Amino acid sequence: MVPHLITALTGPINELEQRILDSMPAIERWFRLEWMEHTPPFYCSVDIRNAGFKLAPVDTNLFPGGWNNLTRDMLPLAVQAAMAAIEKICPEARNLLVIPENHTRNTFYLANVVQLQRIFHMAGLNVRIGSISPEVKVPTTISLPTGESITLEPVVGTKRRLGLKDFDPCTILLNNDLSAGAPGILEDLHEQYLLPPLHAGWSVRRKSNHFRSYEEVSKRFGKLLGIDPWLIHPLFSHCGEVDFTVGAGMDALAAQVDGLLTKVRRKYKEYGIHEKPFVVVKADNGTYGMGIMTVRDAKELQDLNRRTRNKMGVVKDGQAVHDVIVQEGVLTYERMHDAVAEPVVYMMDRYVVGGFYRIHAERGTDENLNAPGASFVPLAFEHSTHLPQPGVKPGASAPNRFYMYGVIARLAMLAASYELEATDPDAEVYE
Repeated sequence: MVPHLITALTGPINELEQRILDSMPAIERWFRLEWMEHTPPFYCSVDIRNAGFKLAPVDTNLFPGGWNNLTRDMLPLAVQAAMAAIEKICPEARNLLVIPENHTRNTFYLANVVQLQRIFHMAGLNVRIGSISPEVKVPTTISLPTGESITLEPVVGTKRRLGLKDFDPCTILLNNDLSAGAPGILEDLHEQYLLPPLHAGWSVRRKSNHFRSYEEVSKRFGKLLGIDPWLIHPLFSHCGEVDFTVGAGMDALAAQVDGLLTKVRRKYKEYGIHEKPFVVVKADNGTYGMGIMTVRDAKELQDLNRRTRNKMGVVKDGQAVHDVIVQEGVLTYERMHDAVAEPVVYMMDRYVVGGFYRIHAERGTDENLNAPGASFVPLAFEHSTHLPQPGVKPGASAPNRFYMYGVIARLAMLAASYELEATDPDAEVYE
């Protein structure tokens, strides 16, 4: 089921879809060669926006929640990908410890952890959930609205190892984005595999680094396909030394916003696009849809009210915002049930395993949808196959559209692998 697109189905996005479908063998070979050189993140999800004239990732999450939003039909793909990922890292793995976020009472989030537990159990592992939250002092079972339950157990640290009482894992899977920093208990685990690595957490990671890597990937991919990389890449800039709470650094931010809007206007003129450009200002290390605002004119920054300043000044776990990424806003002209929608694609190892639409009835086409009130609609297909269908006209086939989403998502995943290599504290540096 492709969502209703209010842009004309003869628009440029279908030219891009056709180019991608026609180039499928070359694209798959290109990815294959890239993965020979680079290690994909263990898992990730990518938010994609389809403006009708461009299709681009706007966020890449290396500790994805929301696995519970994948349909049962998608589970076999996830299980196979989990098998491949574990086999590569620790073929003899028997026990897997999953470390979730600390907000232990969010039942929607915990349903996601249960789904991860199910996927890795079906991949042939004993899976238990170990909490690093100071609140979890004894094994705690929580009932979920789905009728399932989850047991959180306090982690136990011994010399160079982490586990639970009577449970010694060879692999630890983080589903905690470490916004407040990496706790010492996770450091110096030289005899266990920690996935993703600590430097993938938001205490180290920056969105501007990711999109710098994505810009490089999109240029190379654009050359492969013979397209303008802008069609798959949101322009961006970085602005540091901002303090929203006291209004410091706002002139520098306004200059960055103005400069980026000028570049986007130039592109819109080049392509005959009559929309009003906008940018999205985000905390450079933000997550959970926090620390985000839409700006259509740099002058708007002079008149921010106290509520907006406070909202922008602090993100998850009370982390203060001093660096922001200014990103070209990508409209989303997708609709599900009369609500604005954006696809979110899920991957494990180098494989696309599924996705869903994030929809928000109270948000506009130029606003962030990752906000209270959002809901999720699984990507459903009329046919059982997830494979693209060559020969079907662009815009008419759900698998074709999803293949295109998957290509863009994998480009973002490849950018994440570049980014993690560049920020790896253990990487050898060659002069």
